[in-house]
Amino acid sequence: MPHSKLPAAFFQRPDVLTIACDLLGKHLYTCIDGVVTAGRVVETEAYRHEGDDSLTMHLQRKRHQAQGLHVPGGTAYIYTVYNRYALFNIATHDAAHPDAVLIRAIEPTVGIEEMLRRRGLAEAKRALTAGPGVMSQALGITPALTGLPVTGEVLWFEDHGEEVVPAEIVASARVGLEYAGAEAAGLPWRFRLRDSKWTSPAK
Repeated sequence: MPHSKLPAAFFQRPDVLTIACDLLGKHLYTCIDGVVTAGRVVETEAYRHEGDDSLTMHLQRKRHQAQGLHVPGGTAYIYTVYNRYALFNIATHDAAHPDAVLIRAIEPTVGIEEMLRRRGLAEAKRALTAGPGVMSQALGITPALTGLPVTGEVLWFEDHGEEVVPAEIVASARVGLEYAGAEAAGLPWRFRLRDSKWTSPAK
């Protein structure tokens, strides 16, 4: 099956949980300074503007920055945590519904030598791309890319014909959201491919 780039309509569907699951098995590409790197998505997290206090608090805390979520679905939203790690999110739905999917981990497939150089690693092991901060570093993703479409020439996703069935997906609580309260922290909106060796550490 030929590879096809995911269109904006994929990200503009109303159910962010469906989008987060459907991104598993797709391939994320970057082209930074003419260098292409890519990997198969093996872990995502969903954030929804309704019923999710973690996103509500984020929108309040980072009011100016979070305007980057009030955009058409399929737009990159990247911010830094701990003054170090860039987290790559995709705004979904539409400008009135600031939902997002965080890409947490990929299995590296293209441009691995460049990923190793960016990460300062000697060999392709789990630490290369297992976790949202290190994954962004490996792919060359920085907050400067916020606002770009994830259907363009710098950031894009491809469907390589892999079908992921529900039995292959592990749903669990998202990472590091204790500050948002037990209800939000316990929502099972972290999705991983069950047999992947490239997902981030369980917490």
